[in-house]
Amino acid sequence: MSHNDEIDCSGMSCPLPVVKSKMKIDTMNPGEVLKIITTDPGSCKDIPAWANRVGHEMIEEAEENGKYYFLVKRGE
Repeated sequence: MSHNDEIDCSGMSCPLPVVKSKMKIDTMNPGEVLKIITTDPGSCKDIPAWANRVGHEMIEEAEENGKYYFLVKRGE
């Protein structure tokens, strides 16, 4: 799936991937998709929980070569 913007949080530990993702998605319009890249395994729980809690939609989650990828659609 395509995305409108991307943030690379590689090397950051909890809670920074969530904090940085929130700051980035707050600059986007509702319906736009943010691609988040992390290396912190805790992000696999933290990113979806944050997205769900604040009304964003998790589109996709994947892991490849020690990196975790998330597509999050900004809610209203």
